[in-house]
Amino acid sequence: MHIGKDNPIIVTKAQHTAEEFIQKKIELLVGEEEPFFAVDLEDVCNKHIRWLTLMPRVIPHYAIKCNDDINVIKLLAYLGAGFDCASKGEIKKVMDLGVSADRIIFANPCKQSSYIRYAQEVGVETMTFDNEQELMKIKKMYPNAKLVLRIVTDDSNAVCRFSMKFGADMNTARILMEKARDNGLDIVGVSFHCGSGQMTSKAFVDAIQNARTIMNYGIKLGFNMNLLDIGGGFPGNTGTENYFSEIATAVNRALEEHFPNDGTIRIIAEPGRYYVASAYSLATNVIASREMIDAETGDINHMYYINDGVYGSFNCVLYDHYVPEPYLLDNNESNEKFTSSIWGPTCDGLDCIHSSIKMPKLNIGDWILWKNMGAYTISAAVEFNGIPFGKPLYFMSRQFWNSVKAAFQPTRKTRRHNKPSIRFTATDCSNEIEEDMLPWLLEDSSEDTPILTIQ
Repeated sequence: MHIGKDNPIIVTKAQHTAEEFIQKKIELLVGEEEPFFAVDLEDVCNKHIRWLTLMPRVIPHYAIKCNDDINVIKLLAYLGAGFDCASKGEIKKVMDLGVSADRIIFANPCKQSSYIRYAQEVGVETMTFDNEQELMKIKKMYPNAKLVLRIVTDDSNAVCRFSMKFGADMNTARILMEKARDNGLDIVGVSFHCGSGQMTSKAFVDAIQNARTIMNYGIKLGFNMNLLDIGGGFPGNTGTENYFSEIATAVNRALEEHFPNDGTIRIIAEPGRYYVASAYSLATNVIASREMIDAETGDINHMYYINDGVYGSFNCVLYDHYVPEPYLLDNNESNEKFTSSIWGPTCDGLDCIHSSIKMPKLNIGDWILWKNMGAYTISAAVEFNGIPFGKPLYFMSRQFWNSVKAAFQPTRKTRRHNKPSIRFTATDCSNEIEEDMLPWLLEDSSEDTPILTIQ
């Protein structure tokens, strides 16, 4: 396999799992040790299909902060999603791809003044707030903005809680609405966020009911309340499909009860990890090891050092409370497991991925696979000590590539929300271009090498 560009998309004859793709890449590139992500973009597309199927009234606005991978953004833009941006940089990144301003919500309740000015310059009107100081700042910087009042939620069952930092309680929300009315500002809706990685539906149901109460008060004050933003928090790891279905069912029922589908309210959400968590699998190499003898028990503890860590792709261990599970790629037939620890490559003692885990004995050069590594990983990674973190390799079947290749072309039309979103089925995502524009060539025509790569 020859890879001639950064972050290539690799098209295969047949569909492969991430593990199969990683194993093939390792076999073909013997001697290469750098960590890398196998990114299944078809998984992202299937998540979008599932969202539209289970919550057809809710327009997803992908949370860029979760994973700002340019190819994920390109694909979701092509599929018709909107975007949740929290800064000037995120807004620019999305709009540079041709996404129109009306597909963006500036969903940061506490914004830098220059970012508000930038939003005005590029036409991003819709933005959130949750306090009087922010309200008056927006009045000064962007008085014509379309304001969305963020209310507090019960996020006690979420992986990452936000309510201690953001959201107005019900009484404060009413006061803020009165303040906005008195200052001639335009509140158009209500938003909330039930916490990242929310695993229960009750938080969403209660928040939707509270949002209805606040929106009714806004209508009473004379505002044209036409937007409900139900935030993020939707699970996306492999194995959480039933949790998502349960949340979707509960959300649909709550919306039907409190926001009947009469065409007056646009409903959006801000999913992040839902879209990308399971699409990314990380492959790391064991670069060093040592054995330590427990002074009390005399047992041998094995310490393994891999070439990515908590300053890189595993920052999710610190910031997202994630406990990644290692899978061995090499044929390790031993049933005997030893007390082990897994460490990152930097010189910092904090760089520990697992402090104690039972594993078979590993050798230097062995590969370890880490699944569900797409959320809050590369978006916050740095090259501490000058050590690179895992870089993405995108893979997909030729059939899927033929369906979505227009998403990755340099130019394409900008579509606005007032036009129908593209809707796909699992087998029909067609958008043809000329065959000679396909940038991938089969390097080995033998049937057992189903890899297409950049020439």
